[in-house]
Order: sequence, then structure tokens, then C-alpha cells
Amino acid sequence: MRVLGISPLDKDATASFVEDGEILFACGEERLSRTKLQDGFPMRAVKMGLERTGWTLDSIDVVAYSFYDGAKEAELMNQAMLEDERYHEPGDTQGSLAALRAINEAGYTANLHPPIPGLDRDKEFADAKTWLKKKLYSLSTLSPQLDHKLHRRNFRQWIADASADHALRTTQLHEGLEELGLGNKLRRYNHHLCHAANAFYYSGYEEALVMSFDGYGSGNCGAVYRASSSGLEKLHEFSFPNSLGQFYEYVTAALGYRPGRHEGKIVGLAAYGDPEVLGPVLRPRFTGMQEGDIRIRGACNYYFTRLLSQSFSKRDMAAAYQHVLEEVVREVSDYWVNKTGLQNVCVSGGVNANVKLNQRIHECKGVNSVFVYPNMGDGGCGTGAALLAFEQESLARKPLENAYLGPDFSDEEIENALKGAGLKYEHHEDVETATAEHLAKNHIVARFAGRMEYGPRALGNRSILYPAQDPEVNLWLNHQLGRTEFMPFAPAAMAEHASRLFIGVDGCEKTSEFMTITFDCTDEMKNMCPAAVHIDGTARPQLVSNETNPSFYRLLSAYESITGIPSLINTSFNMHEEPIVCSPDDAIRAFLEGRIDILSIGSFVVPHPELDRIQAERTEESSTATC
Repeated sequence: MRVLGISPLDKDATASFVEDGEILFACGEERLSRTKLQDGFPMRAVKMGLERTGWTLDSIDVVAYSFYDGAKEAELMNQAMLEDERYHEPGDTQGSLAALRAINEAGYTANLHPPIPGLDRDKEFADAKTWLKKKLYSLSTLSPQLDHKLHRRNFRQWIADASADHALRTTQLHEGLEELGLGNKLRRYNHHLCHAANAFYYSGYEEALVMSFDGYGSGNCGAVYRASSSGLEKLHEFSFPNSLGQFYEYVTAALGYRPGRHEGKIVGLAAYGDPEVLGPVLRPRFTGMQEGDIRIRGACNYYFTRLLSQSFSKRDMAAAYQHVLEEVVREVSDYWVNKTGLQNVCVSGGVNANVKLNQRIHECKGVNSVFVYPNMGDGGCGTGAALLAFEQESLARKPLENAYLGPDFSDEEIENALKGAGLKYEHHEDVETATAEHLAKNHIVARFAGRMEYGPRALGNRSILYPAQDPEVNLWLNHQLGRTEFMPFAPAAMAEHASRLFIGVDGCEKTSEFMTITFDCTDEMKNMCPAAVHIDGTARPQLVSNETNPSFYRLLSAYESITGIPSLINTSFNMHEEPIVCSPDDAIRAFLEGRIDILSIGSFVVPHPELDRIQAERTEESSTATC
């Protein structure tokens, strides 16, 4: 059976082509439109998938979508609001507000030393607001009753906005499918069940505890399942608006970043702060974890978070929100692991893009192994929806082989693009060794090879690579690429060296192929590859083997043969705020605009036309910084 899976259309719209449970092709619309997190019907991705798989429209049996229609979703939202009104009582937030008042009375001084690389001291606090807004934020902490009223008001407004958006996406979905002649093949599924399906059926586990943590979906913000050969049995749902996704979106917005896009910056920034400053303020707002539930008092009162951002440093805000997120999920995970006795855990959902959180789940007592679906956000839901269209008992539960599920391009197509750009290039039979030699000379290399990655992580085929020995590389390379300097780089490493470099990889071997979890680093890793180790001593590795990516493995092996070092920095090949490159033309443009030393593309190696000037400027800047 052939199933076309469509992810939610509100952001990162993605098309997945699944035949008899196997993903043949999957691609986000953003990679083709070149608009990050592209919304709307993924027509370009569908058409490319048809071309690459050879499917015809008539051969598609089912179109699977990972939300109910707009009317049903609106009904579920209103049901969630009624349940929330029955649950909440004024006075719930007394402990949190009292803790905040105590901190303010005692006085607070941000620890500004040492400075955060790439974050000016002037930016340690959120941008100043008008007197009126500051007053409103302050009022939100005067009493539990007002905190509760603001929560209720904001929740009603959220429902109005979200209902309108779901109605729009329903129209877009129907119009897109009608244009393709597929309107009568549509099936809709519960959002969190789609997350659970992609995580479990591609984990390779015979049985598992499956958890979804998300912003919103089908009336809830997460769910817990028992998974086995007979399918997915729902054990619990986390009622909206008790949403960890929304909780994290609020702090992302309050600190001046874009919610839904920049949550990773909060994770990076958190390592520089002190979670104990605001932990006592945030923690009392959460209850229910001891019963395996999550309840957030005043959940929709985002003024509360904005007030904190006016009085506390960004680093301490980020640290507290990250720490409380980890604490809450770890308590919930402990409860369900103990209750079910299941030792394998699968997770999927936007919140599980948080790699530090995934490490905490792995560290829970009783957990032997963790699998994080590589496209854990809503862009991966189309695949989960597609799997639900099959008879669950018939699905083969084998590990996802790899995430290279997008388009590839022939050497002929690549050479034509290079000629069209007027670039000089060399053809290499062994392009991996040639590329490794450039890396051994400390050249920055943009690599374009094979099929494009599916999901948010660059996994070697659309990556920028650099040696991991220079601890200052975060500053100058992020600056060169127009990115936030305090964000850590991640390492790609040869899988057989995992225990030498990282602590606690056992049980996460498959997950670590997709760069979706952090590990504490060994002393050898810290000394050998300091540029790939974050300030808290962790790293988010991609473990590469000959089975998962033969070409990239040959490159790493060649680099190790030259240098003795089995790891490189691997960051996404894109310009700031653009999607990862997809086509040869995308790669050439980003290579030239990013002033990257070398482009390794297909079987060709291309030096930047201004390579000598770029290297001279870099040397001069380095000397100036040293002085």
C-alpha cells in the first residue's frame, strides 16, 4: 500500500512517501521554497516526491494528515478550556508569586562575569518596554487571583486565534488535495498518536513506553502510550494548556527570540546561567508529576514571563526554564517507567527537539534505551500519520536505517551548476580523501553529497565541516555565517570511538546517529576537540558508521588517518535564517555568500574564488583578537 503523509500545514509543511511501512522519500517544503519553516500545502515537496519515487497520483491509496479538521480541533480546544476552568482555582500560584517577591525584596544582581561569547552585556536583559507594558507585567504578580484571570483571558484569545488558523489550514489542505485529485483519499489522525507512531515503529523496539511532548495537538499537549506488536495503547493525555511547548515558547519570546524557531538558542544560553535564581519561582507553578500528569498554574499568563525578563538576566532566565523543563519531564518519565515496567523509551514532539531534555530521560532510573525520532517536530508527523494508515500488526518494527530521505543530484547536474556559476573545480575519484586533506589544513568545508537529510539536523550530506581543535571557532565561524555566537557546534564522530569520546552512549546508539541527544564528554574529548564541547561539558554528537553513511564515514576515516582525530565539527550548510541547502544551486549560493573556503560537492572540490583573501582576513582578525 502507498500512503502520502502530510504534516501540519501551519509550519514546516512536509510530504512523506511511505510504501508498506518504509519511507521512500520525505522532504520539507522549506527546502524547495527557500522560506524557513514554510507553511501551507507542500505542493513542491509532493511533486518532487512523485518524480523521485516514480509514483503516480492514481497509485496513492491514502493521504494521511496529522490533525483533525478545523471544526473538530476547535471543539477539542473549547473542551480543554472547560476542563481547565474546572481544575484551576485562584490561589494556586501563591508559592510562585511569594518566591518572586522574596527575590525582589532581597535584591538581584546578575552575574555578568565572564561575559557570554557573542552576547553583549547590554543584551543581558530583554529590551526595555513602555511604562504601560511594564505596569501590566508587574500587575500579573500582585495576586494569584489576577494571575488566574490573565491566564483565562489569554487562553480564550489563544483559542480564537488557533481556531481561525486550523480553519485556514483545513481549507489549504482540501484545495491542495483537490488540485492533485486526491481529495477523496484523505484520512485524519490524532496529532500525538502520529508523533507516537513515528517514534515507535522506527525505533526497532519490540515494546516501549512512548511519550509525546508538544505545544498543542488535537485538544492536548502530549500523551503517553504503551507500544507493542499489537499497536499503541493510550495510557494518558496531558491536557492543554498545560503545555511544555508553550512554556518554552514564552521564554523564547520574552528573551527577544522567535518562538517556534529559536528555542535552541535558549538551550544553548541556559548553560551559562544559574537555574537556582528563578527555579523557586517557576517550580511551584507545576503540579501533578507524582501522578504522571503535568499541570501548569497560570499557564497562559505570558505576562508573568515577560515580567521576569525585565528584571532578570537572559542567562538566568534560560537556565531556570531549561532546568524546570528537565525536572518536570524527568519526574513524569520516572512515574510512567515505574508504572509500566518498560525499559525502552521512545519520544517525539516539538519539545523533544531539546537535546538536553532527552539526555535527562535517558538518565532516568529503569531506562535502558531511548529513541528520539529524527524529525521529532511537526514536520515529522506526516510520516507518523502515514504509518497509522497501515494495519499496525503488519508493520515491521525495524530501526530507521538513516535520515537521508530527500532528493539527491547527479554529478552531471552538479557540474552544470558549477559551470553556470563560472566556478573552477577539480574532479576527484576519491573526493572524501581530498576533502579530508583540506580539513587537515584547517579549511572550512561545505559538504554537499548524496540524498538530503530529512528533519532539522544536518547529518553530513548538507553540512559545514571544520576541525574541532580551535576553542574560539564558535565566535569567528558563527560570526562569519551570521549566527548567534554563543550557540555551540556539534561534533560528527566515528561510531567506533563513541565510548572514548562520550559518557553514557549505551542504549542511545541509534538515537545518536541523528544528533538528537547530548552526552557528557570524556576528558579526552574535552582536550582533543574543545570546539565541539559546550560550556557544561556536554556535546550533541552524530555517530557515523560505514552502514549509516559510507561516504561521510570514509571522509572521517581519512581525516583520522591524517590527524589522529576521529571527530569534526558538523553544522548545517545554510545561511542565517535560511533552510538547509537542497539543490546544487542553493549550495553554490550559500558557499559564495558565506565565504566558505572549500565546497565539496558530489565528486568535485571547489575552492572559493577569493580563498586567498578570505584566509588573509581571517588570519588578520585572529591576530587582532589575540592582541
